[in-house]
Amino acid sequence: MARWILFPYPQRYQYEPDSLAVQWPLLHQGDTEPVPHDGQLLAAWAAFHNGQFQQARELGLAAGPAGFTVANLATVVYARYLEKRERTRQELFLEAAERAQDQLQAEVHNPNAWYCHGLALQHYSQGISVAKALAQGIGNKVKHSLERAIALAPGHADARIALGAFHAEVIDKVGPLIGGMTYGAKKDVALRLFQEALQLHPESPLARTEYANALLMLEGDSRMADATALYEQAASSNPLDAAQYLAAEMAQTELATDDCDDWQATIPR
Repeated sequence: MARWILFPYPQRYQYEPDSLAVQWPLLHQGDTEPVPHDGQLLAAWAAFHNGQFQQARELGLAAGPAGFTVANLATVVYARYLEKRERTRQELFLEAAERAQDQLQAEVHNPNAWYCHGLALQHYSQGISVAKALAQGIGNKVKHSLERAIALAPGHADARIALGAFHAEVIDKVGPLIGGMTYGAKKDVALRLFQEALQLHPESPLARTEYANALLMLEGDSRMADATALYEQAASSNPLDAAQYLAAEMAQTELATDDCDDWQATIPR
């Protein structure tokens, strides 16, 4: 396959497989993934946290079904933040969703298989338009998979972030009445999910960025000050790995888009 675009700051994170287990609880506070004991899987996860997303995918796939979660997360994070070609991005999201679906055939009680399935389909839906995805029945699959992830792993902050974004996006596109009656999307549920995610993972830049996006979708300019504060907190956070760094960098972009010219970005390069 074609070479993926590299993480722009390759020297920033230098996690090693042999020592990764020590940092594991903080790195996986958001997804509750258990630490693997297989050396190849640890190498795949180290590559993921260092921003070597293509290597993480390849090492994960080489490990078989046990490596599907790291391969899928590497694929989704790469496609979301680094891939520039829309067609390739959509293909990667579908690839991850299909692989997660295969994983669920054997690991129906694996919360991160459900999470990766829902997350990949969610981002695919954003690419084809949320409204079109809802018409195709993809929205119900996203909601079901993310809810299953939370049911299986009640401490799963990242699934709450994705599910909160789903509720907000549906209401934004079809309105609260149709969104609630047809797709079960509710404003109060969206806001509660983000608040719970921040309680579970207080340092998450992704939670703050997505929460800010949701506030603007659900309540408009009346929450601009609150959204800006969340973007600022995300952008000035201390990301623990490449995926978190890219989420924080996205907050910077949102601030620039919102013409917050007097605010200086503080993510270290």
